[in-house]
Amino acid sequence: MTTAKATATLNATLRDGHGKGAARALRRDGKIPGVLYGKGQTPVSIALPLKDLTIEYSRGRFRSRLVNITLDNGKTVQALPKDLQFHPVTDVIEHVDFIKIEPGITLHVMVPVKIVGQDKAIGLKRGGVLNVVRHEIEFICAPDSIPSHIEINVQSMDIGHSFHINDVQLPTGVTSAIKRNFTIATIAGRSKEEEPKADAAAAAAPAAAAAAPAKKEEGKK
Repeated sequence: MTTAKATATLNATLRDGHGKGAARALRRDGKIPGVLYGKGQTPVSIALPLKDLTIEYSRGRFRSRLVNITLDNGKTVQALPKDLQFHPVTDVIEHVDFIKIEPGITLHVMVPVKIVGQDKAIGLKRGGVLNVVRHEIEFICAPDSIPSHIEINVQSMDIGHSFHINDVQLPTGVTSAIKRNFTIATIAGRSKEEEPKADAAAAAAPAAAAAAPAKKEEGKK
């Protein structure tokens, strides 16, 4: 499990216009509106190239990766992508919010779950099915402690077993935003107790079918 660092630079321009009309004008120019938030500071309205932002989003883990935003006034700000809005039909990004990274700030970040060990998992070899309950988990941490992912090894999991957040060894300073011991993944399927019953029922079925014609013959006599 590694911590996230600034992995990209996005160029942005400061903008004055607000409202739907200004947003439509930006989109016609291949840009989208965004807002840069800072603790105790007035939000800064910016515009970013849609193409560049889409490329970074498609790389994955967008909400758990720090980015450098270079403004047209010469300043560069390190920030964390927070919220995105998409077109309801085309799924094109239409708006994005960032949180400015400052000393002492604590972040709420969504971190992806990475499942490993499926090829050797005990329960899956026995016919079980892996059920990933949470593909992302919200954590609270400092900017330099953001995990790039949470790794879940299901190799030793049998049918009926579950992997919970308390089973994860988190880095120092990283805590789950949800305080209860929630489930991350399970392996579902027939338990060991059910297998003998099922096998016995399957073995009894042919015998029952063979006995049925004999009873009919007896009835004719």
